[in-house]
Amino acid sequence: MKMVRLQPRDSRIAAIALLVLVLVLGYFVLLHWWFVAPLQDIRSEMADLRDTHSRYAAAIADKPALQQRIAALGAGQAASSAFLAEDDPNTAAADLMQRVVDVVGTSTQGGSCVVSQKMPMPNPPATPGEPYRKAAVSISLSCDIQPLAAVLQALEQGTPYLFIDDLSIYRNPVAAQQNNVAPLEVQFTLSGYVRPTHATPSATPGGAAAVGATPMQAGAIR
Repeated sequence: MKMVRLQPRDSRIAAIALLVLVLVLGYFVLLHWWFVAPLQDIRSEMADLRDTHSRYAAAIADKPALQQRIAALGAGQAASSAFLAEDDPNTAAADLMQRVVDVVGTSTQGGSCVVSQKMPMPNPPATPGEPYRKAAVSISLSCDIQPLAAVLQALEQGTPYLFIDDLSIYRNPVAAQQNNVAPLEVQFTLSGYVRPTHATPSATPGGAAAVGATPMQAGAIR
């Protein structure tokens, strides 16, 4: 095979290109992966640490304002009309039963309605993450349709916020045979949130997560 002899100018260009290639390979093999790349990683980690430090410093600086806001929210919750008047579940259950008697006594338009049975229920177990306690009672009524609707509406739409669960409505078949307009037999569970005893929950470093929202009024009739 005949070798092509390069001109002096071509030889210099080839030598320079070969030198550049060797320098680039030497940089990546000897410098970049052993020195430059680790330094770049360290610089990136330092930037992340500075950003994290600045965010924590801002949170620490805001801690007094957050504590004041938590205290204000706690005081507002303690004074809210959404809660039952008593802070003891047993006393609150007695108030619930009296409230039902009072509402039934004022809901006589369009028929009759009487409380046939009322009894407190065991205090419901605390739900994980739920900052409030409940008081619940079991209620049995004997009502005509119109007074019954008025009673349920008054209980759920008034204050404090009350919740009706396990609603059962039926007509006694024996009474229906004896009387064509026999009243409805109604059973349900009535519950409400007990007023918090501590108005100012303690603040945590993570923020105001310990402060729960005021229970919202919602119908729970099933």
